[in-house]
Amino acid sequence: MNPEMPQRINKSNKQVVYHSGSLEKSEPEFLEIGKIGKSHGLHGAAWMDLYTDFPERLVPGKIIYLGEDHQPKTIRSFSVNGSRGLIGLNGIDSPESLSAFKNKLVYVKAEHLPELPEGQYYHHDLIGMLVIDENQKELGKLAEILQTGSNDVYVVIDEKDTTKETLIPAIKSSIINIDVKNKTMTVRLQEWV
Repeated sequence: MNPEMPQRINKSNKQVVYHSGSLEKSEPEFLEIGKIGKSHGLHGAAWMDLYTDFPERLVPGKIIYLGEDHQPKTIRSFSVNGSRGLIGLNGIDSPESLSAFKNKLVYVKAEHLPELPEGQYYHHDLIGMLVIDENQKELGKLAEILQTGSNDVYVVIDEKDTTKETLIPAIKSSIINIDVKNKTMTVRLQEWV
């Protein structure tokens, strides 16, 4: 990952409607970091699909929140195994007590996210930004961020004609400036646009 490139760092803010915050205002209270899967063993541990780039922050004693009602639980144990984690939670000590949480999303509070280096942004910081070109022409609002593997692609929807969208690669030559405080992104359109 090139630290000079403006890009998404956290996979946790997918394009879904969150009841715990406003994507339009980019102020989510909770961010999705995973999903509880099948139980493992007899002591209430579970496999967890990881949606975070920071699994090392899931340490014993950390509070996470389960399900749409954001039920707080304290991590008892956690280890990473490939793209999944094996998580144990205080108060869940059998496969039966875990069953109520199977397939529940796992959240953390947005206020506990780590600071990112300059030029790197979380999705929720970018979604809803006004996007303008280098001539100060408004292109619309950043509505979605596509992950393509090589670089993210920003989907900008024209507010006057919502059927019109502009795709902007999140690369240094296309992104002139990102002003998180004023919720504005200045871009240089590619020749094919």
